[in-house]
Amino acid sequence: MTTSLDIVLWVVVPYVCLAVFIGGHLWRYRYDKFGWTTRSSQLYESKLLRIGSPLFHFGILAVVGGHVMGLGIPESWTKAVGITEGMYHFMAVSIGLLAGLATLVGMSLLIYRRRTVGPVFSATTRMDKAMYLVLAVVITLGLWNTIAGSVLNLGGEYDYRLGVSVWYRGIFTFQLHPELMAVAPIGFKLHGMAAMALFALWPFTRLVHVFSVPVFYLWRPYVVYRSRSDRHGARAPRRGWERSERSRR
Repeated sequence: MTTSLDIVLWVVVPYVCLAVFIGGHLWRYRYDKFGWTTRSSQLYESKLLRIGSPLFHFGILAVVGGHVMGLGIPESWTKAVGITEGMYHFMAVSIGLLAGLATLVGMSLLIYRRRTVGPVFSATTRMDKAMYLVLAVVITLGLWNTIAGSVLNLGGEYDYRLGVSVWYRGIFTFQLHPELMAVAPIGFKLHGMAAMALFALWPFTRLVHVFSVPVFYLWRPYVVYRSRSDRHGARAPRRGWERSERSRR
């Protein structure tokens, strides 16, 4: 049975967060173009950043890809192309765990670096702290759901592709199913609420740089470099050896 609280949590809140996500980015781009940046701190420290940043970014890309497949693609589609439930389950658990752990370790290194390196900590804003906190909760809950549900089998079997995924796709197709989230395990509910909070917070943090990836570099023309000519007048004179104007007269 769907209650009023379920409708608020799984119908009203998602659309509010989506509106804030879209409207916040438009507002930020309109009024804070110079703040649309990663606020890079590489000049202050690079050793930890060199390890933590690739782990985090490549891990989060794999996590996003897994969510796109798990939430956006119906189970019937994967079966139609020959991916059995066992194959999908194995890929989701193995790749998901590796990606989640890489993301968590990378983020932990970045947070440690930000807390222990003085100049980096001084450049950390309140929104940075809030973003890291919510992001850590989202990643930790996602890992817990994978381990508890698929590895340890705690709380019985639950196929999120027939529950959470259908509810998620319904947000964009306006075919709402709050009753599916009402019966989902508590871990998936908390993960969903934390993810919605992250999307609402997104436009007001450094995460906006995700939409500033220089994709146009893929098709921009080549930059032509030409070596300097050895002709007289095109090279810098060697001090002490070039004739002066007076001696040439």
